[in-house]
Amino acid sequence: MMDNATDDTTSINDNLLKASQIVQRMRDEIGKAIIGQKNVIEEILIALLAGGHVLIEGVPGLGKTLLVRALAQTFGGDFARIQFTPDLMPADVTGHVIYDMKAETFNVRKGPIFTNLLLADEINRAPAKTQAALLEVMQEYQATIEGESLPVPPPFMTLATQNPLEQEGTYPLPEAQLDRFLLKILIDYPNEEEEQKLVDTVTNGQVGDNLDVSQLQTLVKPETIITLQKLAANVRVDQAVNDYAVRIVRNTRDWQGISIGAGPRGGIALIRAGRAAAVLAGRDFVTPDDIKKVALPALRHRIALSPELELEGHSSDEILTAVINRVEAPRQ
Repeated sequence: MMDNATDDTTSINDNLLKASQIVQRMRDEIGKAIIGQKNVIEEILIALLAGGHVLIEGVPGLGKTLLVRALAQTFGGDFARIQFTPDLMPADVTGHVIYDMKAETFNVRKGPIFTNLLLADEINRAPAKTQAALLEVMQEYQATIEGESLPVPPPFMTLATQNPLEQEGTYPLPEAQLDRFLLKILIDYPNEEEEQKLVDTVTNGQVGDNLDVSQLQTLVKPETIITLQKLAANVRVDQAVNDYAVRIVRNTRDWQGISIGAGPRGGIALIRAGRAAAVLAGRDFVTPDDIKKVALPALRHRIALSPELELEGHSSDEILTAVINRVEAPRQ
């Protein structure tokens, strides 16, 4: 009996090691197209392993769209892109029914959401009705077209981008809809060395300013991603670590300067992302450090600061860091 338990443990560890190696190869491959932004690439892969959706925010020109294209290139599934605009209709996202005059029948024409990786570019430029159509699919993993519910193919992941600077002509996502995203990832300016390398790469013998991702290798198939997600979902979480995640979330509700704290989905996001971070590290258990690692991207879009703190120039990350530092982590 003891030998069987030992064999099972060895098998699990072998699978986790293989999973970690696969994801690290994906990270390295994406890194060939994205100069710098190592944390951003890792957070994207954590969301993919956790089966969650991602909101990517950053000023123009920092490679948000390129990042998603690079991920799609390393992933053998289907990829689609929607450019959100003020005149985009829900049917442009989900699909619609058309009448075939020759056959005298109605046929369903599926929209771009019926894919594995969906890039929703500048999601805050479309009106609320269109945003809701996409967010419904993100939650239910299906779309209803003329009364018929059609599932999207697994795995399904939405990566939405938005520009934090331009507010004119935009429709900010409500808090309840932001909560649907597992992580909110911020892309910042590269450091000087990375920016020099970026400028050199883009201007050296290349027409236009788009980096080519066609040279990136395709490393995994959709079936592999589903297996990796199931593996991540079964990573062990000690009760003390689970309680630690919940205490972080609950402290955001009572923290001075936070007008709206994170809801229960915040704790769920911490555990799901923490499990994925453990797989990335090749471990079969979640540590308090895994929770700390994912806390900012998992919670920054689930809280709202008081007007006083915003006027003083404080950021959500700054306040969340103070909360995390105050909550005592369990001993490992």
